[in-house]
Amino acid sequence: MRELAPEDEIYARIGEEGFARLVAAFYRRVFDDDILGPMYPRHDMAGAEARLRDFLVGRFGGPQRYIAQRGHPRLRARHMPFKLDLRARDRWVALMEAALAEVQLEPGSAATLRGFFADTATFLMNSG
Repeated sequence: MRELAPEDEIYARIGEEGFARLVAAFYRRVFDDDILGPMYPRHDMAGAEARLRDFLVGRFGGPQRYIAQRGHPRLRARHMPFKLDLRARDRWVALMEAALAEVQLEPGSAATLRGFFADTATFLMNSG
């Protein structure tokens, strides 16, 4: 099993550039996805990408831009308008896994992020 990087060290390990590459790779997949794509306003894909990037940067030890701009993440409340069932959860995780594979982050950081993404996607499910 790959050793996990401490969550508060991931930003120091992969930097702004690592998060930017990861989130860009993820959203390239989301845009045309039949399950997740319709949940995102087409005119705001760049905004969605920036929000996820800023959230992850702050969550994993970097500057707290997300909180400065939007306040507490309130992940469940912000995702409540969307039907997030097991199918949507699994697709989100699959697209993020593909993005992680594409960008080839430092292995310990990738392993920690992989666990966080799977757990958080499960936590955000709000529909059977």
